[in-house]
Amino acid sequence: MDPVIEANGATLGVEHFGDTAGPLVLLAGGPTMLSWPDALCEALARSGHHVVRFDLRDSGASTTGDPGAPAYTLRDLAADAAALARALDDRPAHLAGIGVGGMVAQVAALDHPEAFSALTLAGTRPVAPGPVDDDLPDHDAPTMDRLFSRPMPDWSDRAAVAEFAASGAEILGDDPAAAQAVAERIFDRAPGTEPAVQMANHLGTVFAKLDCTPRWRERLPEIAVPTLVVHGARNRFFPVGNGEALAREIPRARLLVLDHAATAIPRTATGEVAAAMTAGRG
Repeated sequence: MDPVIEANGATLGVEHFGDTAGPLVLLAGGPTMLSWPDALCEALARSGHHVVRFDLRDSGASTTGDPGAPAYTLRDLAADAAALARALDDRPAHLAGIGVGGMVAQVAALDHPEAFSALTLAGTRPVAPGPVDDDLPDHDAPTMDRLFSRPMPDWSDRAAVAEFAASGAEILGDDPAAAQAVAERIFDRAPGTEPAVQMANHLGTVFAKLDCTPRWRERLPEIAVPTLVVHGARNRFFPVGNGEALAREIPRARLLVLDHAATAIPRTATGEVAAAMTAGRG
């Protein structure tokens, strides 16, 4: 199956799991597709689903532009998800987003409701990067100070980049070894593209500069599809109150708090998350 698909004027890197005849579960990366663990994709596929994870623009195998001046908006990324869902299957898809991909998924479900049958939001929040609403918990300040005070690695040095990712995971409360392995895979997935661009974009420099207007939080009650909110109890980047707000403001949403998780979905939780994603839905 194709490793890239043209959708909404963009080239999107994709990876398929399971039977293409099964109901589609579309996983929006955060921003790289590898934010979604292999074990979760495989568990969803074993349940009879066609699972497709994809890279957002400026990540992995997807369209890469100027990291300092993205020529698209959050709503374009949402339209990418809807176009990709339609290109893959005539039936509406179950859309899932993690981290910044969760923001994309919220806007996609609001702007393109006909394209989606269910929604999963993992480790995300109901507002764009930048100043947070007063009722939402912001990033944990001491953790952010440690995370962003580290010297940048040589982005062309695979080992240095992987070590940088591992140290960041340790600060955030995630598994350093898993983060190191994912960083190595991210580095290796972009042949012909400068590693500095790919890795810096993966850390969110593009998303921080992206036009995320208009606000969408006030529209969350419009979401009519079954919604699951997954959040790590130890998430210091987007503390769990952000997931609680999403579950409260999206009608009939279910909240799954992973007691031993931080920003990433740990391998030990993939079975529980897959079961929650597929319970009573397509």
